[in-house]
Amino acid sequence: MPVRRRLRPVSALTTTALVAGSFAGLLQLSSGSVFGAPATNGSRAAERTPSHEAKGTDGKTVRRAANEGAEPVRTPDVSVAQIVAHPDDDLYFMNPDTAQSIRSGRPLTTVYLTSGEADGVNAPRGAAERPLPDKAGFAAARQNGIRAAYAEMATGSRTSPWDRVSIPTVGGGAAELDTLRAAPQISLVWLQLREAGAISADRPHSLNGLWNGRVPVLASQRATGTPVATDFTYSKHQVIETLTGLLKRIRPTFVRMQDPTPGLHAETGTFTDHQDHLYGARFAQAALERYAAASGSRPHFGVQNYLGYPTGSLPHTLDPESADAKLRTLRTYAWSDGINDCADPAGCGDLKVSARPSGPGWTQTVRYARGTSTSWVQRDTDGALHAFSVLDGRLAVWTKPADTAAGWRGPVLLPGEGLDSGVTSVRLPDGRIAVFGTRTTIGGSARSYGREVVTTEQTARGGAFGPWRSLGTPEESDARGTSDISAPTVAVDGTGRATVVVRDSAHRLTARDRRPDGDWSPWRQLSGPAAEAVYGDPVATTDAAGRAHVFAGTAATVLTWSQQHPGAPLDGPRPTGLPATTLALNASPSPEGEGVRLWFRKPASGDLRTADLPGTGGGSASQVTELAGGVAGFGPVGGGPGMLAVRSRTGVLATAPEALGRAGRGGVTGTGTAGGGRTSATAPLWTLQNFLFSGAPAGVVDGVAAVGLDGQLHWTPAVR
Repeated sequence: MPVRRRLRPVSALTTTALVAGSFAGLLQLSSGSVFGAPATNGSRAAERTPSHEAKGTDGKTVRRAANEGAEPVRTPDVSVAQIVAHPDDDLYFMNPDTAQSIRSGRPLTTVYLTSGEADGVNAPRGAAERPLPDKAGFAAARQNGIRAAYAEMATGSRTSPWDRVSIPTVGGGAAELDTLRAAPQISLVWLQLREAGAISADRPHSLNGLWNGRVPVLASQRATGTPVATDFTYSKHQVIETLTGLLKRIRPTFVRMQDPTPGLHAETGTFTDHQDHLYGARFAQAALERYAAASGSRPHFGVQNYLGYPTGSLPHTLDPESADAKLRTLRTYAWSDGINDCADPAGCGDLKVSARPSGPGWTQTVRYARGTSTSWVQRDTDGALHAFSVLDGRLAVWTKPADTAAGWRGPVLLPGEGLDSGVTSVRLPDGRIAVFGTRTTIGGSARSYGREVVTTEQTARGGAFGPWRSLGTPEESDARGTSDISAPTVAVDGTGRATVVVRDSAHRLTARDRRPDGDWSPWRQLSGPAAEAVYGDPVATTDAAGRAHVFAGTAATVLTWSQQHPGAPLDGPRPTGLPATTLALNASPSPEGEGVRLWFRKPASGDLRTADLPGTGGGSASQVTELAGGVAGFGPVGGGPGMLAVRSRTGVLATAPEALGRAGRGGVTGTGTAGGGRTSATAPLWTLQNFLFSGAPAGVVDGVAAVGLDGQLHWTPAVR
């Protein structure tokens, strides 16, 4: 599948990074610094070029917007912070996003909460010969492995040197700060707190015990050779204050963190993810809440959560080339070759994972815990466009007036804190727009933690948005399921009936309906007792006949719930006959008549697939059209009737005319079934943009919107 190249000069460094990523698109790389060191690579020209709050992503588009009278403003520099529990959580669960940020040349700081000392034995699991336990030494070995992995991703050499210093923390302790000398925009911060040492076992002296008040303080576990000179302890408040202080120092425009609500195993009631991952993410949430509320000037920031252990048992999302690159990085971290090039008696990596650096499928996949909605751009009845995202834990709104000569305006942040990433929007029958999402309440005690579905809607057509209204949660309590509900999806049928649907912690779909008087019905289960477990975020749409449809992925297929006629209850689940997907779905009314068109990705490939389903929900999907090769990547297929938009293998936005899907159906030869797939005869021509973005793209017939890691709305007009 050919890729259209942007005709612009690139530096030798940029070319090298792209060859390493084996992708034919051209990116403009630039860099900055986080902790005061000057940038040493990339182009600074892009930072000096006036841009727009909502802008095109190539020079031609930006110039056209300027001619249309949009007021030029400076785009904030991208600065990414990653907060993880253990050394290697970033490599297993955030890559390839981590590597893409490194290649971009922009500042990246990873904060490790614990030392990951485990039992202190740095040897392959099950090894016949095991050294004596040395927790400080094993912590040092894991640090060495992380430094080698980051250096290799940034410079090609795992022995590229680091500068290591101790810095005081707001919590009264000290942290180790490592800066890559050849690329000082890359920093690692080690808080060196004690880890739990077990996935679910009762370990009070842990982040879990500290969060839940079982211990008053948590002690440090310093690594051998760390510049941090003395031990210390932190209370719960001091951990939050320490992270808040680091955020003030980093000033991120984007934060990556682990999943604070991964759920529990139904059979055993134990955590599906490591307890350090869960409670480390909650400490990060609390710090982000405090950072967002702090006075003073700072850039807006977005947040992305990543699924941990459970992602390995779900369909793999990465194409073979991306998975191999991720595995190479883990082998470096694991010190798989045994060469002692770090000159540290503690070891140069984590030998516990050296026998199986891929983990249980973790290097073959990456999955966002939420933020996959493609329904966050809406057109109102007057023709104006509205885009919605979450910045600083609040709803950010951009508006583009109906006058096509006017640019986007915003963002305007609405009142109401604690919003999670991943909002969706719908247009109500009277023309008003409603936005739905989830909100996390942290509160003053561990028992206060919880997540609920919330909604806000315009008070009048084209008017301001009213206060947030809680729709509650289908969960009994946080203790019962760690508040594990998906982002909501919403369908409005031909009678005006709105239905909001979420996946609960038992992996069932639950729903509430909006009654004619504006009130909402109680939560009810959509999944039957024998229904397969569903994962990820469900998606909803309404077909041309006004019937609502909901889709959710299982590990093996896609299930559907649909109305027999507008106003009827959602009926299901029904099988679609579709093959396994990567769980990131996009549903829209079929452009070819009645029914629904579903877009999804082929597991372990990144290739795009699409199929049509009948409007009555009584039949299986059509044969699958497969658009093979080209952009790979992961995540849902976004865009509108005029253009498809996806995350490419290198993380940048890739767009192509939506007509390629229809052309593929007409140009396919041979036979196949919904499970077997069919391949487009004409490979689509993809256009690569030049920015990394968060969540999923969304769009309408005019073009595609995506929120960059700079917290800005990037708009790519449809090709006329």
